[in-house]
Amino acid sequence: MPPAWSRCAPFGVEVADGRKYFTCQLGGLGFAWERHTEFVTYTFIAAAGGTGLFSTAPFSEIPHDWLSALPAEAIRATLITVLGQQDPLPDEAELDRHFAASDLVTCDVAGGMARIWSDFRLKPEGFGRLLVADRGLAGGETAQLVQRLQELGNYRNMALLGLPIAQRLTPEVSRLEQRLAALTAAVSGQQSSDDALLEELSYLSAELARLMAGTRYRMSASRAYAQLCHDRVAELDVVAVRGFQTLIDFTERRLTPALRTCESFSARLEDLSQRAAWTSSLLTTRVDTALSRQNRDLLDSMNRRSDLQLRLQQTVEGLSVVAISYYAIGLVGYVVKSVHAEYSAIKPEVVTGALAVPVVLLVWFFISRLRRRLHDR
Repeated sequence: MPPAWSRCAPFGVEVADGRKYFTCQLGGLGFAWERHTEFVTYTFIAAAGGTGLFSTAPFSEIPHDWLSALPAEAIRATLITVLGQQDPLPDEAELDRHFAASDLVTCDVAGGMARIWSDFRLKPEGFGRLLVADRGLAGGETAQLVQRLQELGNYRNMALLGLPIAQRLTPEVSRLEQRLAALTAAVSGQQSSDDALLEELSYLSAELARLMAGTRYRMSASRAYAQLCHDRVAELDVVAVRGFQTLIDFTERRLTPALRTCESFSARLEDLSQRAAWTSSLLTTRVDTALSRQNRDLLDSMNRRSDLQLRLQQTVEGLSVVAISYYAIGLVGYVVKSVHAEYSAIKPEVVTGALAVPVVLLVWFFISRLRRRLHDR
């Protein structure tokens, strides 16, 4: 249960858990609590006490530790005073007591049915000040106007949360850009080791991924909040008061440069990521080309080795024909000599010499036939 809910108990207010919005009465104060995506708003409403335009005395009923114990960091606190149609408008001297004249924003809103004054500065009591004068609002238009003004300020401050991150990380992005430029030059120059380049590029890509993962949500949220600010300004129907800057002028002056900085930061990260991918693709192509060249040289070497082996095989086959023929003729010679012992008319040398050529041809024929059979298999 949010602490704000539990602290309503001393005032006799019980709130069911799981709600995103509720209103109640805390003593003499009206209280509204609302949960947004990233922040919550606490609104206290009190009747004017007649002690000054921006007196905090009407809120004295809030215990001191009530706000200090909330587990959150305040991003905006504004004291708003709404003047009724019967109340006199403040004169220049009174405005000078409450606002800085050099930064005073004065304009009509709601099509001229109300006028606002603020310098959007944090005052010593810890609040900004906003003065709203009702000049013809009807029904719930006053509450709607105050709500739109509050939402405009809240969304503006939330949009500005991305600016410190972009400013803090911009030098790191510049450093990565320089390293990537050096890597791209090294890839095109072919003077560095591919392994070293791949290691360096992998490290750079990991750093880019870390930066993008850590900032993508904040930058996109800043763009969304800025768009909400523009929507709220359009809904306020601002009318300029001559001699003063308007709410549109202040919002544009405060928000637009910060938003442009965040957009530039995000664009640089996206561009850097794309360039890193291109460099990685170039390096991969370079490595693949080197591997293809090595494979081609290896295949050429294997082809030469296979050709050499074929020639050696053919030489060995020729020598084997001679060797087998030699042993075959030797065996025939033994047979002829044994026959010569019985028949002296047969001369072993003549018979052996006559059979030499047929034996060689016969051996060659069988070896060739065996080689063709093995080749066919």
